[in-house]
Amino acid sequence: MDFPVVHLIMGKSTMRSSGSGAVLLMIFLSHLTAALEVPLDPKVLEGLPQPPTITLQSPKDYIFDPREDIIIHCEAKGKPHPSFSWTRNGSHFDVEQDSKVLMKPGSGTLVIDISGEKAEAYEGTYQCTAHNDHGTAISNNIVIRQSRSPLWSKERLEPITVQTGVSLVLQCRPPAGLPPPVIFWMDNIFQRLPLDNRVTQALNGDLYFSNVLPEDNRNDYICYARFPYTQTIQQKQPISVTVLQTFPAGQRRPDFMTPLGATSTKMVLRGETLELECIAEGLPTPEMSWQKDGGELPTSRVSFLNYKKTVKILDVSESDGGDYTCTATNRLGTAHHIIKVAVKAAPFWISAPRNLILAPNETGILTCRVSGDPKPDISWFVNGVPIENAPEDPTRKVDGDTVILSRVQTSSSAVYQCNASNEFGYLIANAFVSVLAEPPRVLTPPNQVYKVITNSPALLHCATFGSPIPTITWFKDRQISIKSEDPYVIHENGTLEINVAQSQNSGKYTCIASNNLGIKENHVFLEVKEPTRILKQPEYKVVQRGMSAIFECKVKHDPSLVPTMTWLKNSGELPDDERFEVDTDSLIIKDVTEEDEGTYTCIMNTTLDRDSASAMLTVVEKPDPPTDLELTDQTERSVQLTWIPGDEHNSATQNFLIQYEDLLHQPGIWVNMTEVAGTSTTAQLELSPHVYYSFRVLAKNQVGYSQPSQPSRQYRTNPAAPDENPSNVHGEGTEPGNLVISWTSLTGFQSNGPGLEYKVLWRQMDVDQEWSSNTVANASQYVVSGVPVYVPYEIKVQALNDYGNGPEAEVVVGYSGEDLPLSAPDGVLVTVDNSTMAKVHWEPVSPNSVRGKLKGYKVYYRRQRGLEEDVDQESQDQVLTFNENQTEGHLAGLQPYSLYNIFIRVLNSKGEGPQSQDKQFETLEGVPGPPSFLNVLNPSLDSLTLEWGPPLKKNGRLIGYTLKYQPVINSSEVGPATVLDFPLNETTVALDNLNSSVLYQFHLSAKTIKGAGANFTKEASTVTETTVASRHVDIATQGWFIGLMCAIALLILVLLIVCFIKRNKGGKYPVKEKEEAHQDPEIQPMKEDDGTFGEYSDTEDHKPLKGSRTPSNGTVRRDESDDSLVDYGEGGDGQFNEDGSFIGQYSGKKEKDTHEGNESSEAPSPVNAMNSFV
Repeated sequence: MDFPVVHLIMGKSTMRSSGSGAVLLMIFLSHLTAALEVPLDPKVLEGLPQPPTITLQSPKDYIFDPREDIIIHCEAKGKPHPSFSWTRNGSHFDVEQDSKVLMKPGSGTLVIDISGEKAEAYEGTYQCTAHNDHGTAISNNIVIRQSRSPLWSKERLEPITVQTGVSLVLQCRPPAGLPPPVIFWMDNIFQRLPLDNRVTQALNGDLYFSNVLPEDNRNDYICYARFPYTQTIQQKQPISVTVLQTFPAGQRRPDFMTPLGATSTKMVLRGETLELECIAEGLPTPEMSWQKDGGELPTSRVSFLNYKKTVKILDVSESDGGDYTCTATNRLGTAHHIIKVAVKAAPFWISAPRNLILAPNETGILTCRVSGDPKPDISWFVNGVPIENAPEDPTRKVDGDTVILSRVQTSSSAVYQCNASNEFGYLIANAFVSVLAEPPRVLTPPNQVYKVITNSPALLHCATFGSPIPTITWFKDRQISIKSEDPYVIHENGTLEINVAQSQNSGKYTCIASNNLGIKENHVFLEVKEPTRILKQPEYKVVQRGMSAIFECKVKHDPSLVPTMTWLKNSGELPDDERFEVDTDSLIIKDVTEEDEGTYTCIMNTTLDRDSASAMLTVVEKPDPPTDLELTDQTERSVQLTWIPGDEHNSATQNFLIQYEDLLHQPGIWVNMTEVAGTSTTAQLELSPHVYYSFRVLAKNQVGYSQPSQPSRQYRTNPAAPDENPSNVHGEGTEPGNLVISWTSLTGFQSNGPGLEYKVLWRQMDVDQEWSSNTVANASQYVVSGVPVYVPYEIKVQALNDYGNGPEAEVVVGYSGEDLPLSAPDGVLVTVDNSTMAKVHWEPVSPNSVRGKLKGYKVYYRRQRGLEEDVDQESQDQVLTFNENQTEGHLAGLQPYSLYNIFIRVLNSKGEGPQSQDKQFETLEGVPGPPSFLNVLNPSLDSLTLEWGPPLKKNGRLIGYTLKYQPVINSSEVGPATVLDFPLNETTVALDNLNSSVLYQFHLSAKTIKGAGANFTKEASTVTETTVASRHVDIATQGWFIGLMCAIALLILVLLIVCFIKRNKGGKYPVKEKEEAHQDPEIQPMKEDDGTFGEYSDTEDHKPLKGSRTPSNGTVRRDESDDSLVDYGEGGDGQFNEDGSFIGQYSGKKEKDTHEGNESSEAPSPVNAMNSFV
């Protein structure tokens, strides 16, 4: 990468040379003002000078395989691109002079072809140098060594003979390779030897036996060494071990085989792995434990290997130094060994020098801070040359691990190297100093839109480049200057951070970058969005297999963001199964199976944020049936049943149901026997005699019962006498003189043996007599005849079989058959309470006359007629039943002012007895019912007439009527009421002085001496004046009349037009002929008064003249003509038209139906005809 560092810049103020170097450095550090980073943007980098920077190099220790080429990497960058050179063992290595060595073009990487050559010739220490016009960078010293896998030295191994129980070490001692080989022990058939707590391979490859056992006797203990680079395996000569059992092995306390003595030491370098080992011998085999004095072992970095004989600590730090105690323990005692661990350190960076980009006349420092144990020595180089041997530079001052550069110039550009070393290693770091003068550039794209979620940080970038480093200023909406204070933070790189963005922070932001060479600005925009939140999270589901599971996940998000809902199962994708349906806000899993169990997570993603929620799905199912039913502890009346439960399918078993099948009496029918808790797997079962049992078990959980288990083997019990008697023993007569004894028979299961019969016993109660009995089989009742009517009997039924009688039967009481009652109640008395209710009383009958169980009394009553009526009416009896303890009751719902008849019968289970004597009673008067009708007659403007009829139900003697009426104001309000009373003989009334066009409400009721009855209500209105006028049948306003008149007017108009046309034809030419016949105008009659020609008139027809109009009332008188022309005739008046033409007739009255119009040679104008008409 280009310029991969941050550079420190000092202020331009001149530094005084007085004072020590340390004081000067502190002054410089106190004036540290800013840092400049060179961006990676190619457009920015183009044209900028850059000293060389090493970007890739081989590791310091490079072991190569002699079968492959040697590749030594060295890559660098810079402007201009650097050139490369190499040194080997401190001297210049001329690559071009060696045909086997190739340097890659544009690179410093060496490729050395060692085929056909001795690889040892190229071993050595190499260093790469990258150089351009602005400086020289150098690589690490790269030590190149060839990998080696030497052969095992020839040696003769003597057989080893040991006594049982002693310790033993088999040494491996492999040849030293590069890198060291991997050691393992095998036999001669290439099988690894088993290792355990007793037999251990040490870190150095030796095989340790804490104590030898006879099975350790073998002649093929072979140590193998595998060399990793060449992938070759070499073996040591087999070692033969003979184990003697001459003496019995004696037990002994633990003792250490390695390391020896009470203490040992171990040195480890910081950052490496520490391996500590303790192997002890003893009998029994000791157990190992570890502890660190004064501290705990680092749990996250420690591991125990080889049955705790080795402890490994990764990434060692100084805190891991100290004393470690390993303890070996068996039952005879313990042994301890202390390993003192010292942690040293090769040099390591605290702060490596970083590249400096400075403007002319600026001041900066390079620091090289390292640490190590022992403390490293630090030396500085410039362009690969020790700084003390470099050309003198007055702007440069070295103070230990710091180089101070003051008022730099372009010529000050160079590459500085810091070398830190101690006895365990070294570090080299390149850091260039580049002096640039560049105006500000804003590298952040213009008008970039940043979108963040409410309450999250917002980072608005203003990446800039310039030398000197530009000063960054921020503005909001081009007006508000932003300071680095809450809620804003302006970082050194120019980024504006809003710690907790809110909606009011949205808007346009402007960053301005400026230095002494120019100014540049850039605009960015911030949009603060609402967060995505899951409002309803999916919930834990327990679903039965085969059903559907629905997980809801309802989300709220910013409307401008496009959400994406994703469902996961156990943090992975959902199965590719059509049973999984993902909806907008839910996940539906249909027909769930056990494989669907797991954690389901809904994730709502937007481009800015996400929210998620999870829920578990547990699939439950009916349990699997129990298995392996066994019968144990068998006795005559009990057996123990055991079973193995089946799979519960995620729902705990609540209980087990045990069923049995009686293969002797009810084969194929399974009967529930007992239940036991779901935690039990046994049940003690009570059995009955003479049953062929087979058992099965069902398990039940919250889903339901499992399928039944397979039946157990059959278990038969021996017969015995019955354990119980029939149940539901009952005695009751079905007719007078008999007693039917019935019972519920025992089942075959209850019979306990063959030959089941029933012994029926009975005797009359309260009578000193012996039990009568009879034995029956295959029956459930017995009939005793010839017994008295309805007397109590003691009854019992006992079961017996071929093996004996059942227990003593319990006595029950039954009654013989009933008969109809003999007598009716006496003393029937009726008391009338009011007009609709009466109370009846009677004397109870004697028990003997009932002849059965008294059920009660039935009261029959019937209305005969009203008291104002003379003839009885047909009506049905009404019946009320009262219980056996009652001697009175109420008769409700009676009709007032009526005559009733009543009688009573006794009721038992057999039926009703004779009726009592008839009793009559009268009800009191009551209020009448509503009038039978109310009619409104002859409504007018201010009056109307009412007519009504008497009530259908008078309920007494009527004495009159009451009328109340009042105007209706609206649907919820009425006006003042007027009340009128009428005698009985008045059934009409004319109401005057009412308001016109008003709705009235009328309430009419009839009265008896008990008061007014129910109202008959009706509403009616008076009429309006318009309505009255309409009653005079004004023809002129009738629709049919108006239509007729319009039709007549249209017809007259047509006739007039026709007449005018005819008149224009017949009035012009006949007159002209007359004028021609009478050429002498003097013969024309003249009026004496005005000298005009006289008008010809018809003295008989007084028709209106031309221009006259019809009367204003629109009617036409019969004696008036439709034609406005003057009929001319002999002796009539004549008339001139306005044009002087004479239109009169000379003589004789002309008939109207002439054909003169046919002589016209000119069609008349309809317009002229209309004009003449008006």
